[in-house]
Amino acid sequence: MSEYTTGEIAKKVNVSVRTIQYYDKKNILCPTQITESGRRLYSDNDLNKLKLIMLLKSMGLSLNSIKDILSSNNSTKIMILLLTEQKKSLQSQAKEADQKIKVVDNFLNGLSDMDNFPINSVEDIDYIMNNKQSLRRVHVRMILFGLPIDIVEIATLIYSIKSGNWWIFGLGMLVAIAGACWLTKYYFGSVNYICPNCNTIFKPRFKEAFFAKHTIKTRKLTCPNCGEKDFCVEVFNEDK
Repeated sequence: MSEYTTGEIAKKVNVSVRTIQYYDKKNILCPTQITESGRRLYSDNDLNKLKLIMLLKSMGLSLNSIKDILSSNNSTKIMILLLTEQKKSLQSQAKEADQKIKVVDNFLNGLSDMDNFPINSVEDIDYIMNNKQSLRRVHVRMILFGLPIDIVEIATLIYSIKSGNWWIFGLGMLVAIAGACWLTKYYFGSVNYICPNCNTIFKPRFKEAFFAKHTIKTRKLTCPNCGEKDFCVEVFNEDK
């Protein structure tokens, strides 16, 4: 079995030595062996774990989230679900890109003879360009509707500070709270979760989901089918 120093394992995945030292400090990636002189040695298993950490980071997960997932009893199943969803996303993007290329090719070919150009080709382009993954659309809408709420809060606060009319800020807060409630209801109505233990797709109770510990793509929930509480992977609610 190969052994790697801190510098060698860092070089294997093109990260800095400080990154490896930081992961060690945070107990995310600890060395297999520490010599009497204090030299840290990593194994092939450590290298594979580091590659997995970098992959999860590239998917947008924070280090704390990665640490929680790796320490979970169902870490392998959670990662399989995450990577499966990532694979589906990439396949969908690849398919969408292929469709765009075909439509653009048809459009370019049609430019040489507009009489033979299908009347719905431009509509097809618009449809394909606007066709996003369902779950991503949910996240984008959350951002778009959330920004005006933040603007209302900040604007009414600044106005109230300058004018002394604090009832304006109170009114702005009521609008912001109502908007936040609507966004929360919309979000939890648009998503389901997959249990890593039994692969059941379920919709949790609102209170449990709202207060659950979560990452960008997972939420720690109790499966209604098997009763296990673990990080469940978020998916789009196809019944919505």
